[in-house]
Amino acid sequence: MIVVFMALIMTERLTAMIALIIVPIVFALIGGFGTDIGPMVISGLRAIAPTGVLTLFAILYFGLMIDVGLFDALVRLIIRLSKGDPVRLVVGSAAMALIVSLDGDGSTTFLLCVTALLPLHRYLGINPLILPCVIGLSNSVMNIAPWGGPTARVMSVLHLDASQVFLPLVPGMTMASLAVLGIAYYLGRKERARLSKIGKPEAPDHVSAFGGDVDFSSTDLPAPERRPALMIFNLVLTVALLVCLVGGWLPLPVLFMAAFAIAITVNFPKQKDQKERIAAHAGSAVSVVGIIFAAGVFTGILSGTKMMDAIAQSVVHMVPAPAAGHLPLITALLSAPFTFFISNDAFYFGIVPILAETAKTYGIAPEIIARASLVGQPVHFLSPLLAANYVLIGLAGVEFGAHQRFTMKWSFLLMLVLLVASALVGVIPVF
Repeated sequence: MIVVFMALIMTERLTAMIALIIVPIVFALIGGFGTDIGPMVISGLRAIAPTGVLTLFAILYFGLMIDVGLFDALVRLIIRLSKGDPVRLVVGSAAMALIVSLDGDGSTTFLLCVTALLPLHRYLGINPLILPCVIGLSNSVMNIAPWGGPTARVMSVLHLDASQVFLPLVPGMTMASLAVLGIAYYLGRKERARLSKIGKPEAPDHVSAFGGDVDFSSTDLPAPERRPALMIFNLVLTVALLVCLVGGWLPLPVLFMAAFAIAITVNFPKQKDQKERIAAHAGSAVSVVGIIFAAGVFTGILSGTKMMDAIAQSVVHMVPAPAAGHLPLITALLSAPFTFFISNDAFYFGIVPILAETAKTYGIAPEIIARASLVGQPVHFLSPLLAANYVLIGLAGVEFGAHQRFTMKWSFLLMLVLLVASALVGVIPVF
């Protein structure tokens, strides 16, 4: 099922949304699960619903902030700092994503970074696949922080703390972060050379993925929906939202729902104007949120049919006894395909405990297996099972298959850097 799905989207025979719905249903029917498809799909949709709600209201909120002109000054500042140089912009995009990713939530990182940077990338005519590539690579490294999903899972299931798992990986994460900036520099140099030959597009598309136009000029008359008089209010509201996101005081969907309700009421008191603003972003919201809920069909059937469990157990049993002494290296290498083809929950709660228990009999500490299991995160971020991925590609306006083909080699390179750097400092003994 997974191979067919990947083949269809990477060859662009089907869009990701359609493939996520049709392929698992067909294979569930082939497997004889016809009467159970409904409950499995509903279970998958329930699990992914918070991400869908978060994405819907985040798109509406940030789209509204673009409409009222909150990001115009920021974009003009980035233009001045980058001085129209693709190298500076691409490296700056990676650096910004590394910093924003400290909040531990991929969807929020993608929303914030794409909002601020996509219009400028389009303005300069940069390859649209570069922005989601460098943002995703940055997030994949910083997601190893202890408040990120994978590290929190492995610490809880193996009863370890951050000093045993996360802190020893900091040198490897530092090298991986530098590697991300190096990749961004290389991609920026290639774009600089390409654009120097063809020149900047004469009629650049300034429309953001949220449906709003970003004002690149400081002298043009503002569009009717701009609210310069409410700039301070919108800035304070957005900063307050970000503080609450980092603080984790309320669930993310609730925060964005409340922030959007306040923002649209203050900026557009009339119901007619509110309906117009919501309608302006309906297309972007439906395309992104639709694919997230389609992913719920895929994950629900993958989990409900026990395909996920069978894949995990089969691979664990395939590890030969003589190789058990090399379990840290085996775990690190397996973490890439495992977290790509099955969910983080299945890997960290189902497979890692088995690997850790096996490693104990060979005198290998559980924390070593825990660290090794995190090495594959740069590849995991390209997984079709990761809901945040659909937020990223939806907002960036690129096809999932094209994004995977463009970014995959850099993901494996980043994984190798993380593994070698961690091995050199002795926290993952693989030599």
